[in-house]
Amino acid sequence: MTMEIGDSAAMGRGSGGAAVDLERDLDLDLETAPEAVLEWVAIAADRLDRAIAVAQPDLSRSRCQKLIVGGQVSINGVAETSKHATVQPGDRLRVVLPAAVPLDLVPQEMPLDILYEDRHVIVLNKPAGVVVHPAPGHWDGTLVNGLLHHCKTLPGMDMPAIGGVQRPGVVHRLDRDTTGAIAFAKTDLANQHLQAQLRHKIAHREYLGVVYGCPAGDRGIVDQPLGRHPSDRKKQTILPEEKGGRRAITHWFVEERLGNFTLLRFLLKTGRTHQIRVHCAHLGHPIVGDPVYGSGRSLGVNLTGQALHAWKLQFQHPQTDEWICTEAPPPPEFNKLLDVLRRRC
Repeated sequence: MTMEIGDSAAMGRGSGGAAVDLERDLDLDLETAPEAVLEWVAIAADRLDRAIAVAQPDLSRSRCQKLIVGGQVSINGVAETSKHATVQPGDRLRVVLPAAVPLDLVPQEMPLDILYEDRHVIVLNKPAGVVVHPAPGHWDGTLVNGLLHHCKTLPGMDMPAIGGVQRPGVVHRLDRDTTGAIAFAKTDLANQHLQAQLRHKIAHREYLGVVYGCPAGDRGIVDQPLGRHPSDRKKQTILPEEKGGRRAITHWFVEERLGNFTLLRFLLKTGRTHQIRVHCAHLGHPIVGDPVYGSGRSLGVNLTGQALHAWKLQFQHPQTDEWICTEAPPPPEFNKLLDVLRRRC
């Protein structure tokens, strides 16, 4: 059984033990200056995101793409939101870097379901309804606040927030109402190493989800690019790559058929926002209880959110390369939903 992907840097070892060159990726919003405007004239034809990255080497390629999608880039005075747009010699480019918003992270005591911990890394079984890190609308009560109380410090605490987001120690994320295994780094080295493992498909995540309906066959693959919904910025949608979508691949397997519902297991080749939820809806089998991409109905079980659980997390220890395998028991409401559906069959 296997799992998913993430961002960043370091040197590590693949599952076969051979050395893997984990190239640097600064997709971590590291710009720290107040709001700034960058303007210059292009000297060569290129794709927009590449043109910005070449002219502004302090900006990572992925950061350039986020600025484009976020409406922070214009060509000859016209806003451009597609990274695939072409820049011609003589075009005037303008990029607005949002101001860094420093946040005052407050340690908060809260119960933590710890699956694994040492001085380098900690893995939690995240409950539903809890946000991973502080951001606009969720300034406290997050897992990061709880970890600061537990660990006293986390890597990246000295970095200012960008766009109101600060995420010290965060290796990867889960949606607020998705439960299960999530890893946090306790040192800078571990942070870089674990993110690199996710990015290069060395570390893995495996999910369980209950969906409406009965998929044809016992397994399948969804290979559909995802991007931000053009009219609802809080949602993701199937979006062609030429319009800014990013390739997303989800493998699914039938674990149990439950009448008009199915328990699926998911393995991800990419780790896009809301990937499993959007791909399931695209299949015509949305996740039970999903209020955004499904009906939100909970079938007589008081679900906090969607019936989606990050079941297993496997990674190589950032210090020893030893494999660490953790399994997060599904929450009681997830098991209760399965019991209810089994009784109906």
